Amino acid sequence: MSDASSQPAAPDHSPAGLVEHFFRHETGRLHGALVRLLGVHNLSLAEDIAQEAMLRALQTWSMGGVPPNPAAWITRTAMNLAKDALRHRTMAAGKQDALVTHHEQLTATPAVAWEAAQEIRDDALRLMFVCCHPAIAADAQVILALKILCGFGTGEIARAFLASEAAIEKQLTRTKQRIAGAGITSELPEGADLAPRLDGVLATLYLLFNEGYKASAGDRLLREELCHEAIRQTALLTAHPVGRTPRAHALLALMLLTAARFPTRLDEHGELLRLHDQDRAKWDQTLIARGLEELTRAAQGDELSDYHLQAGIAALHCTAPDYASTDWTAILVHYDQLQRIKPSPIVGLNRAVAVAQVHGPQAGLDAIAQIPQLDRLDSQYLLPAVAGELHRRLGNTTAAAEQFRQALQLARTTPERSLLQRLLDDTAA
Repeated sequence: MSDASSQPAAPDHSPAGLVEHFFRHETGRLHGALVRLLGVHNLSLAEDIAQEAMLRALQTWSMGGVPPNPAAWITRTAMNLAKDALRHRTMAAGKQDALVTHHEQLTATPAVAWEAAQEIRDDALRLMFVCCHPAIAADAQVILALKILCGFGTGEIARAFLASEAAIEKQLTRTKQRIAGAGITSELPEGADLAPRLDGVLATLYLLFNEGYKASAGDRLLREELCHEAIRQTALLTAHPVGRTPRAHALLALMLLTAARFPTRLDEHGELLRLHDQDRAKWDQTLIARGLEELTRAAQGDELSDYHLQAGIAALHCTAPDYASTDWTAILVHYDQLQRIKPSPIVGLNRAVAVAQVHGPQAGLDAIAQIPQLDRLDSQYLLPAVAGELHRRLGNTTAAAEQFRQALQLARTTPERSLLQRLLDDTAA
């Protein structure tokens, strides 16, 4: 892979495959166009219309074949459904006519409909800023954006926030009610007034990339198409004055440096490769260079964000000529700082890995025991997987095998389960 901002590989061209592809990669853009037409207070209606358009695509294409331009077909269908919804709602006649006229101008011909589909790309980022309105709580901003723009299911969002699906559903309902009650619109402020919304947008893009880097469930561990989209959106953001900030450049650096290692995350059989087993000659040097350039831009000014520290850790891995040369002491310093400015159980677990590399596996286990709110990781396979590896290094094979069994029960993707089974078999042998 030489350019992570390029389009992902062509999808399955069956009707079901194309609809699934559109759902995953175009939902945010379609929602952006619909919300621009319907208003942000009609978020639920926009979701319903998008889903209905995709259902109609599946039904129509299965019988009559896939059209030459599937994206334009779905966009035009969704806009027609939105026009019908507007006509059936009780609205002031003048306002209704104006909205319908605007819609008809967008969808008058196939050529114009295709142009509208292309414009959705910018609408997606615009709607992300709308979702991150300062009247909405910070976590709720990101949850809403992941659901509306990124096509995330409730389970995926719940796992990202270490929360229950019921809690996420309640949060989404309350947020939509808040938008309707507060009279929040899709109009964006200008200039410096956009800045307070930036953190929510960055957090959304970060979680979008993370879900692509390590899928929360399914047969695939790596979903490069989500990472491509997160990189594309973040690069677009850093080109805008409001997004040209050190922390935005740091986030883009983190994405690029992480994406550079994608060619070696899995072997030719789809098996997960741990860092010390990866062939670093296959890492994408173009992306590493771009990532280091972005990290240099991020260093301007006095700001030190969690994205800076994570990008710094990624840079230390990418610039080490081999695993044995990794500067784990510097990585531990970064994690110490990260734990101070943005503590979380996941950060604590990653820090424990670095502690074990510097001070030995027992020190790593001690660090795990001291992680605040460790119980929030009870549903995460990584906690027993790391503990199992540290016990294995200490020669505690019985404890290691038990930890690997727990991790195997919790892992949700096929490559992760396969790796854990291999570790368990090796330990029990």
